[in-house]
Amino acid sequence: MTRHKVGYFVGSLAKDSINRKLAQALVRLAPPELELEEIPFKDLPLYSYDYDADYPPVARSLKEAIASKDAILFVTPEYNRSIPGGLKNAIDWASRPWGQNSFARKPSAVIGASIGSIGTAVAQQSLRSVLSFCNSPQMNAPEAYIHFTPGLVTETGEVTEPSTEEFLRNYMMEFKIFIARVLQVLPREA
Repeated sequence: MTRHKVGYFVGSLAKDSINRKLAQALVRLAPPELELEEIPFKDLPLYSYDYDADYPPVARSLKEAIASKDAILFVTPEYNRSIPGGLKNAIDWASRPWGQNSFARKPSAVIGASIGSIGTAVAQQSLRSVLSFCNSPQMNAPEAYIHFTPGLVTETGEVTEPSTEEFLRNYMMEFKIFIARVLQVLPREA
């Protein structure tokens, strides 16, 4: 059984974020071949190319965390019809300096939850555009816009709605298959 290390970003910095709860559910529902670990970014300063010559330790840690993973999962809310600023800042840090883009050739997937009925569709489209520029192969299907209702996911990451649980389990299985396909064509450099 081939195991893959997957780093995940929770787009919201809020400790009680519904997307953090969704991420906990995804960790629980992932096939055993996927080892998931959160990649934190809340302590990053705002990115500026002035740092390119000498990255601060927190930014180096971010890049090292991404480099140690086989794939990246983004679990993000939608802020003002786009991705949260903190998440965009983390992507900017990880994709720089020029020629040292941490996301290049790294398989990725995007999912998100919202209390609104369209989930995080617009934010995900915005994030997909950024990831395309970063040369990250993206799982395009199934798409996952989760309408988060009260009690859908417990504090321990258990999904209370059977059809949603089945959908999320399938989503993670599809991500596992996608990662294996991408890494077969674009193997990680040793």
